[in-house]
Amino acid sequence: MRRATLAIALGLAFAYYAAPQERTTAKTSEAEQGDPWIWWKWANFLILAGGLGYLIAKNVPPLFQKQSNEIKSALQEAAKAKEEAAAYAAGIEARLANLQDEIQRLRESAHSEMVAESQRIRSETEHHLQRIREQAAQEIDLMTRASKDELRKYAAELAIGLAEERIRFRMNPDTQQNLAESFLHDLRERATPRTAN
Repeated sequence: MRRATLAIALGLAFAYYAAPQERTTAKTSEAEQGDPWIWWKWANFLILAGGLGYLIAKNVPPLFQKQSNEIKSALQEAAKAKEEAAAYAAGIEARLANLQDEIQRLRESAHSEMVAESQRIRSETEHHLQRIREQAAQEIDLMTRASKDELRKYAAELAIGLAEERIRFRMNPDTQQNLAESFLHDLRERATPRTAN
């Protein structure tokens, strides 16, 4: 491409500077005879036009082909994107159509989970209540035993107190004397060894 451009430029320069002296003299006689360089100018123009035509014919088709390929690839990508968008839109439409069924399934699933959770909580509550009942029964039993023991102690203390009062009431100096003598008599009998009969 550079060679062709250089050749054209050299041809133009040669045509223009070929006869500088003749140009000045030719101007005066040009009006009288016509232009003697007209054939050179036409030849130069044809060379220039041929060179430009050659350069255009050589460089423009690949440029157009490149742009055409780029447009085709862009169209193909656009068609592919359009197909993907259509498939995506169809998928969304299908999901929207199935959305009511999905919502119903989610409701049923949530309901079954709530029932299961309610049963679990009810079961745990019953278990805890049973443990509380058992612990309360044990505590009541322990408290009942402790109360019975306290009542026995109290009853025993009352009985001892009443017996003591009765004994004191029946005790007089003669009874005390008789009791002391009988106690001493029993001690003597135990202290002396028994003889065989």
